[in-house]
Order: sequence, then structure tokens, then C-alpha cells
Amino acid sequence: MPCLAAVPETALFHKPMTSLARHAEAKIVRLQLRQNLVLRHMTREQWDELEPQLDITDYAKGALLENQGDSSMRQYFILDGILKRVVSNREGREMILRFAAETEIDTSYAAWRLKTTIPYSIRAVTRVRTAQLSMEEWVAFVERHPAVKSQFEFGVMKLMSEVMAHTITLHLLDAPGRIARFMRKHSALVERLPKKELASYLNLSPETLSRLKRRGKIDLQ
Repeated sequence: MPCLAAVPETALFHKPMTSLARHAEAKIVRLQLRQNLVLRHMTREQWDELEPQLDITDYAKGALLENQGDSSMRQYFILDGILKRVVSNREGREMILRFAAETEIDTSYAAWRLKTTIPYSIRAVTRVRTAQLSMEEWVAFVERHPAVKSQFEFGVMKLMSEVMAHTITLHLLDAPGRIARFMRKHSALVERLPKKELASYLNLSPETLSRLKRRGKIDLQ
């Protein structure tokens, strides 16, 4: 994957959007988009229609893409890096619902269809590059292309199912079991995620994660 332009790791901002046609790495971006699990089966005509609507945006680590409670929503196709969905209560306590990386999406489609505000935030775990468009544009596009809509809605149902399975896991499995399940389901992310983020996702403290590793209870790099 190409390296993103250097930005301060602590910055909570994003670079201005650039249309795909004008992007300096347009050829690479197009190749990455064609690997996306939702988009990879589109026809040439569908690509020609969608690409002019896509904006390419680079986000710093920790940047906020969508804010819990907002009504303005966008559709994201991840090109580089890792995103997370997070819910928080009034006291500021947070729970990570899922991670998503290259070839995956993040979306507020369900909230859009239900005409509600977005029930979670979307943040960049690492530096991230996305292709994105407004939810209005994306919904209009998939309505014109039933096969793409079917693939997309299947992906949305799958990720919602994964979020539910993760929530159940937190209640039913002990700490080693939670870690083992994550490593089985998301082995490609284990070495890429900051241990603090992984611990939070598994509802553990970083100290507990380290202690289990030292005691040989888990095989974590």
C-alpha cells in the first residue's frame, strides 16, 4: 500500500478532499477501489458513473470522520489504514464496536434508512485514506444499480452481525477466550492495532492484556 503523506500523529483533522480524477495517485487509488468487497464486481459503466462522485481524503491518527448524534452522513471505502466504530455515554465511557481496514467499508446507511441520527462515531485508529461520497449520492447510485445495492446491503448486514457477535462475546467469554476469538477472526489486524485499542475493544485494561501475555495465557505479538 502507498504511504500516506506525513501528518502529526496527534492531529485531529483531515486533509482537504480531492476528487479521484485530480488525485496525484489516481491509478493506485483505482486499483485499491477495485479490491473493495462491495465494489469489486461493478461493471465498467458503473465505475464510470461512480468515480466522478468520489472524494479521496487522508485522515490523521485519531481523526473524527463521523460524530455520534450527527445527521450528516457519508459512505466510506477504506483504501489505507484502520477505522473504528465507537459508542459513548454521557459520562464519556466508550465502547469500540468494530474495526475496519483496507477493502472494507464503514457507513451510516442503517441510520439513513431509519431517518435517525448516527448512533456511533467513526474514528481513525491509524492514518487513514478513504474514498467517500455523501450518503445521498451513494443511495441514489445503488438505487439505480440493484446488483450493487444487493452486494452493499449484504455487507451492511454482515458487519451488523459481526458487531452483535462481538457484543455477545464480551458477555460470554473470559479474557483469554475473547483474545483467542479476535485472533481467529481478525488475525491480519493483530500486529497493526495499538495494544491500547485492542484492549479497549476486548473490554480489558492494557495491563491485563500484558499480564496474560507474560503468563503465557495468550499468544500475542
